[in-house]
Amino acid sequence: MTSAPVRPKDELLLAQLGYKQEFKRDFGILELFGIAFSIQGVLPSIASVLVYSIPYGGTVNMIWGWTACSVFLMFIATAIAELGSAAPTSGGVYYWTFRFSSPKYRNYLSWLLGYIDTTAYITGLTGINWGCAVQVMAAASIGSNLSFEATVFQTYGAFVAITVVQAILCSFATKIIVRLQLVYILFNIGLCLAVIFGLPANTPSEFRNDAKYAFGSFENLSSWPDGFAFILGFLAPLWVVGGFDSTVHISEEARNASTAIPWAVMLSTAASCILGWGINVSLAFNMGTNTEDILTNAIGQPLATIFFNGFGQRGTLGIWSVLIITQIMMGTSGLVSSSRQVFAFSRDGALPFSGYLYYVNEYLSVPTHCVWFAAIVAVLLGLIPLAGNAASGAIFAMAVVGQYICYSTAITARWLGGTVVEKGPFHMGIMSFPISLCAVLFMLLMSVILLFPAEPALAGSATMNYTVLVIGGVMLFSTAYYFFPVYGGRHWFKGPVVTVTDEASDSKTWVSLEKNE
Repeated sequence: MTSAPVRPKDELLLAQLGYKQEFKRDFGILELFGIAFSIQGVLPSIASVLVYSIPYGGTVNMIWGWTACSVFLMFIATAIAELGSAAPTSGGVYYWTFRFSSPKYRNYLSWLLGYIDTTAYITGLTGINWGCAVQVMAAASIGSNLSFEATVFQTYGAFVAITVVQAILCSFATKIIVRLQLVYILFNIGLCLAVIFGLPANTPSEFRNDAKYAFGSFENLSSWPDGFAFILGFLAPLWVVGGFDSTVHISEEARNASTAIPWAVMLSTAASCILGWGINVSLAFNMGTNTEDILTNAIGQPLATIFFNGFGQRGTLGIWSVLIITQIMMGTSGLVSSSRQVFAFSRDGALPFSGYLYYVNEYLSVPTHCVWFAAIVAVLLGLIPLAGNAASGAIFAMAVVGQYICYSTAITARWLGGTVVEKGPFHMGIMSFPISLCAVLFMLLMSVILLFPAEPALAGSATMNYTVLVIGGVMLFSTAYYFFPVYGGRHWFKGPVVTVTDEASDSKTWVSLEKNE
């Protein structure tokens, strides 16, 4: 009598969740940390959103706003890590919502969150690459002695080129992406340390600030009341330290996923919060006091202006070149995670053209159709910033708000859905509920706050918050598609499908892992 084959631990867990193994498991905990850490991309992300923290509180917001947000960001990361440990599947939040919600609502909620999360991740990729394109234009301005001033169409052209390069890179074998993660980690950490220690050592005395200014100078350049302006400035840390479930979307390519995923989430969040705080302190002490000049300088990029004042032209070009390379890496990791979300949702048949999108190149072990789909949608979303600076800012807010809607719904379903949640190896025991409650309340508050316009008095498209338009449009479209007569999702979408081979019709007999350990 021949012995039955043993299903590997990760494959067995995935089968229990309903899915067959379709990817190679090439990601270890270091590579997963690299994905999450590079997507957060501390310094490139700060470069992209510093323009939203300086006007709403100046150095006080940069330091103390970051400190306050870091506490709540760790709460969110912990709650997501627990869910990722219990059910590590590429579907992430929409899978968790279906599994834990009441049967009466879970089909619609899973459908809605799948569309929001897919859009949020691709919007996040758009924000990363748009920020990178702005950095490229800033480098061109510095290199031309400030004689070059990019148009929004030139910036869009650079954005498209960056996205195409990333799509080509992400279409290669997963093993190449895996091997690049160590490079990404070293680039990100090295860049952060170069600013934390290098900027104070090189900044001329006229741009150095004392501790009283750095830690206590509150400057509100908006028309909002000081308290509300301070909270609006939270967009900066919330954008930088986000994408908590980015590694969850890679979980079907991870070894020992139920343990590696949550620790990658926790470690990347903690590292980004600490390094980001250090960078903001360094900037606050070495940016000078003329914040309006920083925001309106001909360079067109606040962080580049601070670097130019501190490092000079050559030094700034050197560090800025590394920053651009790092942000391209950041977008590459973002595209990997976005494509896996598209893959998971199309596997369950919910996206238009799911039959085409649900495809894995067997030789490369890459969902190439999903990679290019995510890239094309990102290029289209990149048209939004052509409407002006307010629209550009909404790209960053949309990614945060979209993900917070998904996270808060999935975490709430865990506690109120009526389904017993089987804990994974990573859990907080008696502290799980209060941590989840704090995380959800904070996300709901910030989701509302980030929908407000840049100024209290709307002045047309210049100050309109386009986040409402895009998030509302996604929710309206997906809801209309779900309830559409005859062909709508409610007539055929039953939640995550089961793709694992039916044991009754399989010629192989799988032996439970527990019996063979």
